[in-house]
Amino acid sequence: MTRIVTPEELQKQQPFCEKVREHYIKTKPESPPLACVRTYGCQQNVADSERIKGMLATMGFGFTELAEEADLILFNTCAVREHACDRVFGNVGALKHIKRRRPEVLIAVCGCMVQQPHVAQKMKESYPFVGLVFGTHVIHQFPELLYKALQQRRQLSVTPQEDGVIAEGIPVQRDGSFKAWLPIMYGCNNFCTYCIVPYVRGRERSRDPEIILAEARELVSQGYKEITLLGQNVNSYGKDEEHGVDFAELLRRINAIPGDFTIRFMTSHPKDATPALFDTIAACQKVSRHFHLPFQSGNNRVLKEMNRRYTREQYLDLVRYARSVIPDISFTSDVIVGFPGETREEFEDTLSLVKEVGFTSLFTFIYSPREGTPAAVMPDPISAETKGLWLRELTALQEELSAQRLAVLVGTEQRALLENAEDGYIEARLADNSVVRVEASPSHIGRYATVRIDDARSWVMHGTVLSIED
Repeated sequence: MTRIVTPEELQKQQPFCEKVREHYIKTKPESPPLACVRTYGCQQNVADSERIKGMLATMGFGFTELAEEADLILFNTCAVREHACDRVFGNVGALKHIKRRRPEVLIAVCGCMVQQPHVAQKMKESYPFVGLVFGTHVIHQFPELLYKALQQRRQLSVTPQEDGVIAEGIPVQRDGSFKAWLPIMYGCNNFCTYCIVPYVRGRERSRDPEIILAEARELVSQGYKEITLLGQNVNSYGKDEEHGVDFAELLRRINAIPGDFTIRFMTSHPKDATPALFDTIAACQKVSRHFHLPFQSGNNRVLKEMNRRYTREQYLDLVRYARSVIPDISFTSDVIVGFPGETREEFEDTLSLVKEVGFTSLFTFIYSPREGTPAAVMPDPISAETKGLWLRELTALQEELSAQRLAVLVGTEQRALLENAEDGYIEARLADNSVVRVEASPSHIGRYATVRIDDARSWVMHGTVLSIED
């Protein structure tokens, strides 16, 4: 059962906002306090950090990228892969010298990683200089938690194990001025055997469609050119509610909002992607022709062991149908290499699926065991060296396929959103999520342009700006 945080509950946080503000007026009267917020992991974590920063701004904080000059250092963490966790532990450990020099600095760690009981315990035992640890289900209580952490010398740890909540009305401090993250649901019910997300994010719970639409309208009115809908599995939006709005209908309603903007979304699960959804995308001109559809493995036995609940054949049928109604659609995907028990022959099924689909790009990972998941205790006889060889083989194949696909675009004219400066160029993103580097003024970032594709390589193209839209 989804628990909605009431307006009254949120209102109770306001006095704590004032108390935190007063604390810093007393202890640091010469200037406002500064917060350094670092985010690890997925776009949902980025969206969570934007809400955390919104509350911090309400409490009088400014922001800095430098931990050395911050009064509050907060890490919002990811638990999906072991490397991400190790990176956080290392970076948190490196803050000890800052705490030693400046005892008044508060260090906080939140997010998916610390929602795991064994990690929360490790924070308590090995990182006592961290003053605040809180999980994914209590972000709306951040002002209260921050105030309490400021008032005590020992670590405050709040990581309740529950199905999760929906809290509306939290202020948002957005990182970008033309691209925005818009969460439409939280949690996951899939329980893939390798994945920790359902355990740290809770069960699927969908936001009210009218609230989502109101937020989307506000973003459009503020001039945002790209809105990305977020969820652990956006395709299952609305299944847990009685309002009758599924993901396809939500896309239609957002698409109907007046304005010139692009709708993107992530992430999708193949078991919930339907022909009707692709029909909707084909009919909605503002929805991107890019679809991130993780397949994870091309072998049916491995897919069953992963508890993915679709087959290779069903996945390929979805891709074929999508291309029949949206000829210019592009696919990207996630792939796990070396799942416990995977054989060379089964890995070759992944290679053949990659060849058959022709993905624009892939996010490839060697299997990383997560404590508490079923796969973590499965027999895993394949060596790390062999898995590394497989990963390099898969990467080389995708680079070849990407180069072939992008070469087809050379000489064409495309509409692109000028996104950011990189290595002396402006990176522009096409509707299919491909990136083209162009020469343009940084003042044009955030605007649409027509670009001609001049040459293409494995991952990036170079082009010429022909015109820039007002």
